[in-house]
Order: sequence, then C-alpha cells, then structure tokens
Amino acid sequence: MLRSILIANRGEIACRIARTCRRLGIRTVAVCSEADAASPHARAADAAVVIGAPPVGESYLRTDRILAAAREHRVDAVHPGYGLLSESPGFARAVEGAGIRWIGPPPEAMEAMALKVASRALAIRCGVPVVPGSEPVGSEDEAVSAARDIGYPVMLKASAGGGGIGMLRCDDEAALRRGFPQTRRRSLAAFGDDAVYIERAVVRPRHVEVQVLFDDHGAGVVLHERECSVQRRHQKVIEEAPSPLQDEALRLRLAVAAASVARAVGYVNAGTVEFIVDGEGGYWFLEMNTRLQVEHPVTEMITGLDLVEQQIRVASGEALAFGQAQVPRRGHAVECRIYAEDPERFLPSPGTLTVFEPPEGEGVRVDHAAEPGMAVTPHYDPLLAKVVTWGEDRAQAIDRMREAIDRFRIEGVRHNLPLHRRILASDAFARGALHTGLLAELGYRI
Repeated sequence: MLRSILIANRGEIACRIARTCRRLGIRTVAVCSEADAASPHARAADAAVVIGAPPVGESYLRTDRILAAAREHRVDAVHPGYGLLSESPGFARAVEGAGIRWIGPPPEAMEAMALKVASRALAIRCGVPVVPGSEPVGSEDEAVSAARDIGYPVMLKASAGGGGIGMLRCDDEAALRRGFPQTRRRSLAAFGDDAVYIERAVVRPRHVEVQVLFDDHGAGVVLHERECSVQRRHQKVIEEAPSPLQDEALRLRLAVAAASVARAVGYVNAGTVEFIVDGEGGYWFLEMNTRLQVEHPVTEMITGLDLVEQQIRVASGEALAFGQAQVPRRGHAVECRIYAEDPERFLPSPGTLTVFEPPEGEGVRVDHAAEPGMAVTPHYDPLLAKVVTWGEDRAQAIDRMREAIDRFRIEGVRHNLPLHRRILASDAFARGALHTGLLAELGYRI
C-alpha cells in the first residue's frame, strides 16, 4: 500500500481523497493557491504547500511546482482528482518521470481517448456503435459539406473536448456557419486545439455512462451505469445510479461495450465510458473519461465500494479483490450538484458565504469543501457541494433528496437549490422520462 500521496487538486474532491487516505493510514499533502492557503482542503491534509497565485495557470496547472512539492515531501504517489491536470498525459508522464506513482490510467490510454475522432475509431474497431460523424474539418465549407452528408440536426464538437465544452447543436446550415468559428475559438481556449468535427445529433438523447475498474494484472470489472441526462449547457446537474432504464438487455450491452473499449485501450485504474441512448434501445459510444468522475459517489452508494480506495490499491500494484459476480447493486442513489450560480441563467455567483448548513439524515451524504466566511471567487469552478441520497428504491432516494434540498441553507451567494427543487418536483423526473433537453422543457434557456 502507498504510504504518502500528494493530492493535485482542490475543493471538495481534495477533501474527499484525503478522507479515504486518512482511513487507510496514508499521509497526504495538499497543494493550494494563495487564495486557498487556509481552505478546508488545505486543512484536510497532513501537510499543505502554497504553490502560486490564485489563477489556476499560476498554481494548480503548474506541473513544476506540484512536482517540487511532491519531491519536498517525498510522497509515493500523486492523485489528480478530476478536472485540472487529471486528464493530462504530459502531467502523468512528468509524475512517473520523477519516480512517483500516478494514480490513474497509463498516459498512452489517456492519449488514445483524448482525441474524440481517434476514440470513435477505436470504438468502431471494438464493434461498438458510434453516432455517424466526420473526420476533423478544417474550414467552414468542409463543415457544411460534412453536415449535408450526415444530415441535420448535427453537433459541432471539439475533437480534444470533454465535459460538454465546445459542443454546439446546429439545426441548419445557417446555424452551422454561425457556430463554426465560435466552436473553434472555444476549443482552442479550453484545450489548446481548435480541431472540430461534425456528428449527427440524436433527438431527445439520454446520457448514460458506465463505470469501469481495471487492475494491472489483466482483470477488470464494470461497476454498473449512471444516468446523467439532466444537464444544462451539456454540463451535468443531477446524476443517479443505476439508470432508470427499464431495458435490462440494453443495460448489459452497455456494460459489455464499456469493458470492450477499456480493454482495447489497455486501461488500468478507474474510468468511465459514456454513451448516448435513444428511446428505442439504440446506443452509441460518446467518449471515455480517463479519471474519477464528479458523480462517482452514486456508484459508491449502490456498490458499497470506495472508488478512491480502489484507485489507490490498483496504483499500489494490488490485484482486484473481487470479480464481476461479486459487484453488488443495492438500492438507488441520486446526486445533485450545488453551485454558486444564478439558477435561471446559469452564470457564476461570486461572493462570500455567510451561511452554509448542509443537510444530514438517513441515507444522506454531502461532499463539500465550503464553510461560512469562505470566498467564492471567479478563479475556480463554483461547485459548492454534492448532495447524494440513497434509498431502497428510486422513489425513496428521490424523496430523501427532496427533503435534503429543502433543509440545505446557503446565504451570501446565489445558488441553484431552486433549480433542483423544480427538477425534483417535475413529473418527467419522477417517471424517469429523462433526456438532455429536460431543462428546456421545464422552461430554462440552456
């Protein structure tokens, strides 16, 4: 077992990793910007190192400063969390080049999944369906030609993208021509690569993802699927596990497809294979996220597994202690992401938290790194907390979530608790009739 880990992240995920390490008796080192020097995540670790100014480019994205902190404290491994440098093959290689374990997949697997066109080709070789799409297009006219061949509506997508960044639906040629330069600019700003491609838009799609876990000895398991269809601007808002899909045969096909893609790329550690699903049993590979997901707690709640612990054990060289037949699926779990943002326009709401009182109760878990007096700054993602509820069935998990959201008190910044109340009260959500346009149907501009 690893003895010491540097957590190359901040906020709630850094606190969550530190919590597991403490239970396992592993020493932790936090890195933090000057703005986070006294933050909960800095205090959650056994030691904390200030590595730069508040902007992420001067702190949390500085590989040299992170590795200097790792060497100073003689850590065995680095856990990247999610976001920031978690899917950077260059950072992973730098960590390994410094003689430190990387708690994540091999850099080669990360590279294979990073470019969406290349990952689509790999899925095709595995016999996994993909949505009809193009190669990267270099000009507006090439994009228009590709869209005519594929058929409208289409999605403009950043080839190096992920997390919904750089995605735009176009219903006709005029919209495609307007959106093409905009998508390229967003892609370049977010990923340093302005390559885009065209993909057919699936009408009223569901977004379903499958959690996989592989060790370094050739063994792997599927830890069921999660439903992530409730989104705004291609960003997830509510997730649940398992999916309320009623088609067990489709559930099995998704699991088999996810395992096939992971094996084909030589995957090790925890990862997520994402799919688009329609209302008629069709499914298509979307992408693979080569890291821990924000929504991993719902999988933990239904399996009883600590995914961070499993990541650490795999990185320590251990073989998985269980096979597919030993992976439980108990009850149902729902997660609501609580942001400091305008609940109507989805714009960040910086300020100072004056009240922060998360709910408690049976079947309720809240992952957060917030406290009264804390400044919510424009430098970082405005995620305040993740509320997770578990129930014997979906109805009970939703009832517990409604009660938890009603008990949550936040003051000092605007927040999206009203959005969650409205979604949870909707008939479509209660019935599990989910798709990525649900918020638009509820009257939100997404």
